[in-house]
This record gives sequence, C-alpha cells and structure tokens, in this order.
Amino acid sequence: MTQVILDISRLISRLRYSTPSGVDRVEMAYARGLLAHYGDALAFAAVHPSGLYGRLKTGAALAYLGELERRWSSEEDAPRQRSLPSVLPWLARLLPTGRGVGSSPGAVYVQASPHHLTNAAKVHAILARERAKFLCLIHDLIPIEFPEYARPSGAALHRRRIETVASAIARTGGAAIVNSAATGRSLAPWLKPGTPIHVALLGTESLPPAAPEAGPDGRPYFVCLGTIEPRKNHLLLLNLWRHLAETLPPEQVPRLIVIGRRGWENEQVVDMLERCPSLVGHVEELGGCPDARLSALLRGARALVMPSFAEGYGMPVAEALSVGTPVICSDLPALREVGGAVPDYLDPLDGPGWKAAVLDHGARGPLYAAQMQRLPIWHDPTWAEHIAIVAEGVEKLRAAGPSS
Repeated sequence: MTQVILDISRLISRLRYSTPSGVDRVEMAYARGLLAHYGDALAFAAVHPSGLYGRLKTGAALAYLGELERRWSSEEDAPRQRSLPSVLPWLARLLPTGRGVGSSPGAVYVQASPHHLTNAAKVHAILARERAKFLCLIHDLIPIEFPEYARPSGAALHRRRIETVASAIARTGGAAIVNSAATGRSLAPWLKPGTPIHVALLGTESLPPAAPEAGPDGRPYFVCLGTIEPRKNHLLLLNLWRHLAETLPPEQVPRLIVIGRRGWENEQVVDMLERCPSLVGHVEELGGCPDARLSALLRGARALVMPSFAEGYGMPVAEALSVGTPVICSDLPALREVGGAVPDYLDPLDGPGWKAAVLDHGARGPLYAAQMQRLPIWHDPTWAEHIAIVAEGVEKLRAAGPSS
C-alpha cells in the first residue's frame, strides 16, 4: 500500500537541461532517499509540462532519474538546452495517468520543490484527489524578506507559494520541512500556531573522486559557486580581483573561477565579466560544469568564496568542506548552521577583510593554516540523516489518521 507520494514535477520540467540547479539536486535526493526507505510503498507523481497531473509508471520514473544522473555527472560539452524534438520520447514516456490516484487515503504527499506552488487551486485539487496530507520542503523566504534581490515580480510570486503551502498544510493537517533553523524562523509566522516544522539540513552532495585540478600557470585559485544573481554579491569579488590585478604583479594575482548560470538583474556583473580588461587572465566564468569537473576544481581550489547577502542554506559551503577545501563566506545564520566553527566568516561588505582573507589563503598563511586544522571537526550533513527526519515527519502524520 502506498504510504508516500513524491512529486517530481521539477525534475520533469528540467528535461531539456544538461546541468542541474540546487533544487534539482534536492528533488533527486528525495527521490533516491525515499525510494530506498519506502521501496514499493513509494509512488511517483507529477504535474507534467502539458499541465496534466497524475501518477507516473515507476519504471519510467526510475529510468528518467538515471538518465538525469548520467547527464549531470559526465556531459562536459552538452548543450545547455536540448531541442524539443529530441526530448519528445521522454515527454511521452513520462505522461502521468489517473491510475492509483486517491487509492491510498492517509498517504503523505511530499513535495521538495516550489514547482506549481503559485497555483493554489491546482495544489488543493491534487491533495483532495489523493486524499493525502501535505509535507513540503521550504528552501527559503528570501524573495519575500529581501525583495530587492529578486526579480521584479519575485516577492509576489513567492508570497503566493508560501500562502499555498500554508493553506495546503492547514487543510490537510500536514507539516513543513525546512533546510535550516533560520528558514524555520522565517516560515513560522506564515503557518498556523502548532504546525509541525521539522529542521533537516540538506545532505552534502557526494562529488565523484577526482584529482585536484591545477591552474594552467601554477597560480592558486578560488572558486565561487552558485547562480549569478544580486544576492550572491559577485560584485564584491570582481571588484576585489580588479584591485588585485591593478596593484600586484600578474604572477601574484590568484585566479577566480566563477561557476554558475547567469540569473537576473546582473548588468554590472555581466559587464565586468565581459568587458573589464583588468580581469582578463585572472577571472574565468563557467556557465555549466559537470560533477566530475566541479569535483576536481573544488579539490584544487585554495578556498571557496561565498560573499552572499542572504541564504536559506549553503550547499556550496558543505560541498567544499566535504572535500577538504577551506571556505571564506558571509557571516549569515544559515551558513553558520552548515559550516559550524570551520569557515572564516566575514561581513559581505567588508572589502578589506575579504582582501586580507583571500591573500592569506592564497599564500597558505595563518588563517588558512588555522582553518585546515579545524576542518576535521566539521560534521558532514548526510542525505540519510535528512531523509530520516522526513520519514519521521511522514510517520507522525500517518499516525494522526487520514486527512479531512
């Protein structure tokens, strides 16, 4: 009998993409983790790109998950987007059906992405048809709390998502999962008093083994990992590297590798990446990076740099620390939850502090040496730990009886 229904709409919507976003990786981890925990008691469901909702054939869903993992791990030169005709066979194979929908009253409907949460009517209709309780992972409330870092419509859209989640949880007697206590504190005012909120740090992505990548000229390099968007504060790094390039001999300037897709509202950042002469030869932009190359780059970096203004979690921090690479990052509650006492934390506006830390780590100075000594005490959050908390939340909801 089905106990858990996992929504993988986000992964299906990414059918044409060769490299994953952070949310894609999270939904994949839920698929693999819940399948390992529940086996045949797990059903896959989705809102298809056609708009149709239903259950997916397990064999087709598992084949598709395998296809995505293959792409993510090894496709070095794949196009950012595949053509529509090339993915039509998968679209047909993943077309959901009504078979099984509503057959397991008391099941828990798990959603790990914000996909279709702006459509409250659709979400309520799905839960009513399934006669299931809603258990939803909330990644952050940043577009609401910091609208200046979102697209112009971002705050309103995210408010609709959170309102949908709150109403769906209230209607079904469900619960929320949050990726950090900081996110939980932001979410609590939106939910009815007493609504269960389970804090589960995201598991660290297991990067494939790789030899550390060395720079072409032997200079140390730093990695900045994440979508290029205003709240990530790439401008601080680019201005710092321009300053270093203008004040140091070329051979003494460390390299900066910016890994991530270009997001929105980035005119100044893009202008610097494309047209700043001082950055040529010192800053490299990688819009897509398969896991094998990412693993090598992180392992060879002198440090990960992450000067964000706001974060709901800090997956790049965890990924770097997990392979023994130091971290220099903003002093934010969510990042401290992930990094603990290990990283060097700085104010995201402290230009001199960032310069000093980068130069120290580049030269393997005292800050670098001290962090390397702290690294062994870091606890690597695992997906097994996360999924165990999700499963505990599922069991509590099921023990409370069918949804009303």
